[in-house]
Amino acid sequence: MTMVFYNYIIGGSFLVSLFGSVLLFILRDDSYREKKIEKGSRKFEIQTDTVTGTETGKCSPENDSGDDIIIVGAGVAGAALAHTLGKDGRRVRVIERDLTEPDRIVGELLQPGGYLKLAELGLEDCVEEIDAQRVLGYALFKDGRNTKLSYPLKKFHADVAGRSFHNGRFIRRMREKAATLPNVRLEEGTVRGVQYKTKDGQELRAYAPLTIVCDGCFSNLRRSLCNPKVDVPSCFVGLVLENCKLPFPNHGHVILADPSPILFYLISSTEVHCLLDVPGKKVPSLANGEMANYLKTMVATQVPPELCEAFIAAVDKGNIRTMPNRSMPADPHQTLGALLMGDAFNMRHPLTGGGMTVALSDIVVLWDLLRPLHDLHDAGSLAKYLESFYTLRKPVASTINTLAGALYKVFSASPDQASLGGDFSTGPVALLSGLNPCPLSLVLHFFAVAIYGIGLLLLPFPSLGCMLIGARLISVYTMVQRFPLICSASGIIFPIIKAEGVRQMFFPATVPAVYRAPPVD
Repeated sequence: MTMVFYNYIIGGSFLVSLFGSVLLFILRDDSYREKKIEKGSRKFEIQTDTVTGTETGKCSPENDSGDDIIIVGAGVAGAALAHTLGKDGRRVRVIERDLTEPDRIVGELLQPGGYLKLAELGLEDCVEEIDAQRVLGYALFKDGRNTKLSYPLKKFHADVAGRSFHNGRFIRRMREKAATLPNVRLEEGTVRGVQYKTKDGQELRAYAPLTIVCDGCFSNLRRSLCNPKVDVPSCFVGLVLENCKLPFPNHGHVILADPSPILFYLISSTEVHCLLDVPGKKVPSLANGEMANYLKTMVATQVPPELCEAFIAAVDKGNIRTMPNRSMPADPHQTLGALLMGDAFNMRHPLTGGGMTVALSDIVVLWDLLRPLHDLHDAGSLAKYLESFYTLRKPVASTINTLAGALYKVFSASPDQASLGGDFSTGPVALLSGLNPCPLSLVLHFFAVAIYGIGLLLLPFPSLGCMLIGARLISVYTMVQRFPLICSASGIIFPIIKAEGVRQMFFPATVPAVYRAPPVD
């Protein structure tokens, strides 16, 4: 039986009132950002050490190491960016703290929209030869019921689908591909501004007209380039299940458990990764056995029967890992000669697997912007194009960010009947997969689902209780005290939208930076 799964249309309740608040946000948002840009326009300086230009923005010839671009970090964003800019003939130096294969428990799902961006960058072969698994959609489970939601892939080439894999293998493949270009250098070192220390302890300096910082969620250069507001809503507990089959092949599995979701997905042909979301910043202790007991008594009972035995075996094996889940809106300082990208710049809850899609989309935007700029030493032109980047990335990035925040909240268990809705799938799955990352589609879909949900409540015969629930879907602010759950959803989405920038997200054509003309040769 198909389950009514648009549990997340609790988000519809907040969006019913969205347009009523948009104009206020635009006015407040724009005035704030204009002041911030004026204040933040400065060259990249981190105390005494940095990759920077002179006061005029021109890199001193005597200090120029011959690099056009320095990239700090060689993760997904850094490695992909190095290959993309390098194949255009740019001289790229990449400085990475550790060039051995990473071992992480996130960054393992590439949405179909992210795969399209990967192909646009010419990196689609990086998901080959790493035992990556095709992902065709999601299977959702709640209270013994389940439903399958497939990606809308009919109009795309047969190769287009999601991919799940070991994060480290994917990064290794991209680093290897970037290193094949003669004008790209990958070096292992710890960056401290312009100074960096190599693996053998040698202190070196590097200069370039453009520095792109992609040093990940633990970035130590972030504070000089943005206003970081990092939130940690929850932690992931990860373990690997071996030699078991998922109930729905080639689908990610989401269990809407109590108190928050559990994910199962293949990372190789023989391994299923389980990620359990634990709300808050603390998790049960691993050392004293509290974690194992929690997993067996509180979690195992909510795992689908087909996976329960393998889940218990993985807990007994003891290879349990944890990591905090971070979210951070993009709030950059306009900084001469420097740019943040990847998780160093913008994070969202990893539940929806949108991080790599956003990073690769950002790289496509930056790649297109830098193409007409033959001389990156022209600090004035470079600054204008980097300003355009922050606007042009918004529609895709902010849609995925907003949806990630909303879905995390509403995928957490709730007894509120008003959170139930209709069984639409194509629209929200297209948004989630990155195939249609359009802010307007996000808004219209939530309106449609909210109206559909009210219709289901009132048919075939409306009752007083159903009419009250329908009223709750429409009237958010007049029932704040009585129905705080609905307002809590609004409280997540509105701050995300405001932080992302309402004008840039919904009305990018009104931002002058969109219309930068190519410089005259």
